[in-house]
Amino acid sequence: MSERPTGLKATKGIELLTFGTPNGVKASIILEELKEAYGKEYTYQEINIMQNIQKEEWFTKLGPNGRIPVIVDHDQGGFAVQEGLAILTYLTRHYDPDHKFSFTDPLDVSRAEQWIAWQHGGLGPIQGQANHFNRFAKERIQYGMQRYTGETERLVGILDNHLKDKEYLVGDKYSIADIASFGWVNILRFSGVDLDRFPNLLKWWERISARPAVQKGLAIPQKGSFGNDTYLQRLKDDEEFAQQEKELKEQIDAAKEKYGYKYSSP
Repeated sequence: MSERPTGLKATKGIELLTFGTPNGVKASIILEELKEAYGKEYTYQEINIMQNIQKEEWFTKLGPNGRIPVIVDHDQGGFAVQEGLAILTYLTRHYDPDHKFSFTDPLDVSRAEQWIAWQHGGLGPIQGQANHFNRFAKERIQYGMQRYTGETERLVGILDNHLKDKEYLVGDKYSIADIASFGWVNILRFSGVDLDRFPNLLKWWERISARPAVQKGLAIPQKGSFGNDTYLQRLKDDEEFAQQEKELKEQIDAAKEKYGYKYSSP
């Protein structure tokens, strides 16, 4: 177990305050990509959100919203950046001079901003609610289960349709637009969505997952247990877990049937 953070520990470069969530890996993946592409080193501290470290005063001075991830750029006078969208654009604006993960064409810049904003306002919050109602709510509320699982499927369908003749979301080039949504797509199976139903998105996920920097970013501060690959392996290895997941799927399907859910996307 890492030592509980009580403040910043670095004095130069980028310091990342994070946890292994779909939002947290946005920052660690882009930092690992920049490290591989340019040798840009960074430091990080694990902010265990189960311990509410992100609500402590030292943290909220840096990230007023009390959420991870937050980065601090010690080379810019300790300038702090919160929110995944802002972190992705800040890091590429300042530390991606060859635009390996960003764009120079103003229209492509806008296209990337649109997809990141789409994730920020849609896929992330909605899929997060699917996780809550399917996994963490103190009671099973059928309306919430079908509402948020179904809306997650609709949003995922938008990605799948967009990728039918593209390898990546913008400019046929891997970029921060892809990184923004990857963390959430990476846990779709955990969220109650069958990724195999979306073949274009599945190939996109496999393509990005194969990147060494992505695998390293997913392991910062440690690899989570909710990823699609880990989830499928656990289904094979753990009979009790497989039975629990079968029962959960039946509950989600029953909730959809009760409220007349029909998949439609876009």
